[in-house]
Amino acid sequence: MPARRGGRGDRGDRGQVAIEFVGTVPLILLLVAAVWECVLIGYAFSLAGNAADEAARAGAVGRSCEEAAGAHVGSAWNMTVACSETGGIVTARVSLNLPLLYPGLDIGIPIEGEAGSPKEEEE
Repeated sequence: MPARRGGRGDRGDRGQVAIEFVGTVPLILLLVAAVWECVLIGYAFSLAGNAADEAARAGAVGRSCEEAAGAHVGSAWNMTVACSETGGIVTARVSLNLPLLYPGLDIGIPIEGEAGSPKEEEE
């Protein structure tokens, strides 16, 4: 007897692709969210390092560290800045909270950036 080839009576596989797709959609969305979170973590480290560098440079010439760092970081990142001077070196430490899917929704884990710059001599 010859094999049947998808005629009107063969409806056992109808909708199979749709069911498999619906089953994999949550896994795909979870993977996209995990990749996005990794991107945000990397961006937060980069942002904290740059803000600390700018704050240290500003402190070295006598300007406000907090204002210099704040000019490069949005308010949603819950940034804290600490500047100190030791032995002619201005050190700035910037701390941001780790965001969960977007800045502003954080889980309280700090991401820190630290930088130093030699103090500029006043003439």
